[in-house]
Amino acid sequence: MGGSAHLKVVIIASVAGVLFGFDTAVIAGVTHALRETFALTPAALGATVSSALWGTLLGALVLGRPGDRYGSRNMLRFIGFLYLVSALGCALAWNLSAFVVCRFLAGIAIGGSSVLAPVYLSEIAPAKRRGALVGLFQVNIVIGILTAYGSNFCVALLTSGEAIWRYKLAVAALPAGLFCILLFTIPHSPRWLAQKGRFAEAESSLRRLGSTAPREQLREFADGSCASSSAPAQKMQRPTLSWAQHRRPIALAIGLALFNQLSGINAILYYLGDIFASAGFSDWSADLQSVAIGATNLAATLIALTLIDRTGRKTLLLFGSVGMAPALAGVALIMATGAARNLLLALLIAFIVSFALSQGAVIWVYLSEIFPTAVRARGQAIGSAAHWAMNAVIAGVFPIVAAHSKAAPFVFFALMMVLQFVAVYFLLPETKGIALERIGELLCPARNTGSISTPQPMIKNKESN
Repeated sequence: MGGSAHLKVVIIASVAGVLFGFDTAVIAGVTHALRETFALTPAALGATVSSALWGTLLGALVLGRPGDRYGSRNMLRFIGFLYLVSALGCALAWNLSAFVVCRFLAGIAIGGSSVLAPVYLSEIAPAKRRGALVGLFQVNIVIGILTAYGSNFCVALLTSGEAIWRYKLAVAALPAGLFCILLFTIPHSPRWLAQKGRFAEAESSLRRLGSTAPREQLREFADGSCASSSAPAQKMQRPTLSWAQHRRPIALAIGLALFNQLSGINAILYYLGDIFASAGFSDWSADLQSVAIGATNLAATLIALTLIDRTGRKTLLLFGSVGMAPALAGVALIMATGAARNLLLALLIAFIVSFALSQGAVIWVYLSEIFPTAVRARGQAIGSAAHWAMNAVIAGVFPIVAAHSKAAPFVFFALMMVLQFVAVYFLLPETKGIALERIGELLCPARNTGSISTPQPMIKNKESN
C-alpha cells in the first residue's frame, strides 16, 4: 500500500485527531461566558466542563466493540456525526442541561475517535511506517488544540456581544461536517474485510489504497489470521488479562496514565482563559496568549517525535518532570502573590514544552508497548480509562479548589511532578530498542519475575511495531 491514494486516505482518517484536539480545547475560550450565562458556581462550572470527559471515558470503553463488528470506517462516520451534532447543539443550547448533554456527546466522539482512528490507520499502514502514522494522529490532536485557540482569538477579534461564546463553539461544526463528507470517499480497512471473509471487497480496498499486489497481501492477511488456529477449536482459549499474571504492566499503565493528568495539563488547557483572567489579563489578551501556548505545544510535539526512539521513553519522562515542576511552582507563586504576572506566559510555555517532550509524546507509545500481544488492546484500554477518568476528576475539581486558592492547584501539580520523577527513576523500565514480544515476556511475572530496568540483552527487531 502506498502512493497518493494511500496518503489521501491517511489524511482523511487523521482529521479525527484534529476534531479530537479542537473539541478538547475550544471550551477554554468560553468558560467565563458560561459562568455568566448560566450563573454557574465553581462546582457547577467544573461539572459542566467535565461532562465531556465522562463522555470521553464512555466512548473509549464502548465504541471499540462495534468497531470490530461494523468496521472502524463505519464507526468513524458515526463519530463524525456526533461531532457535528454536538457542535451545533452546544452553540444553540437553550439551557444548561442541553449544553451538558451536547458536551457529553462531544466527549463520546472524542473517546471513540481516540480508539478507532488509530485502529483504522494501523490497519491500512505499511508495517515500516505504522509508528509514524500513529504519531501523525497525535500531531493532529495538537493541531486541533492550536486551531481551537486560534479560532477563539479570531472570533473574539471579529465579533462581540453576549452570544460570542456560541460562535466560538459553532466553528467546530465546519470541520466536523467536512469530516463526515470525506469519510464517504475512503474504503473499509482491507484487513477488517478479510477478517469478515469479504475477500473481493478487501482486494478492491487494497487497490484503492494503491496496492500493486493485492492478492499477495490478502494471502498474508490469511496466513496471519490462521497462524494461531492450528489447534482444535474446542481446545483454543482466549488469553485473559489478569492481575495475577500481568500485575506489573497494569500498574505501570495506570500509574503513567494518572501522572499524565496529575501534571495538570488538561486542567490548564481547559481553563487557560480563566487562568489568564485570574492573573489580571483581559479576555482578548487571554485568547492571544492561548494561541502562543498552542503553537508551542505543536512545535514541541514535532520535536518529541524525532527524539522518542533515540533518547528513550524513561529519559524523556525524567526530563519532563525536571521542567514541569519548577514551571508549575512559578505559576503558583504568581497566583499567590500577584507579582511578576508578565512571567506567567513564559512559565506556562516552559510547562507545555516540558510536557510535550515527555508525557505528551510517551504515554500512548508506552501503553502500546508494555503488554503482551495477546492482551495488548485490553491492557491499553485500562491505561486509557485511567487517563480519562482522572482527567474528568481534575477538570471537575479544579475550579472549586481555584476559587478558594488560585495557587493551590499549581502547588499540587508541581508536587506530583516531583513524585513522578521519583517513580519513573526507580520503577519505570526503559523499552527503547526492545522487541515488543520480549517486553511482554519480561514484564509478565508468570514468565519472568526479574526486573528489566536495565534489560540485557537489548534485543532490537526492525520488524516490530
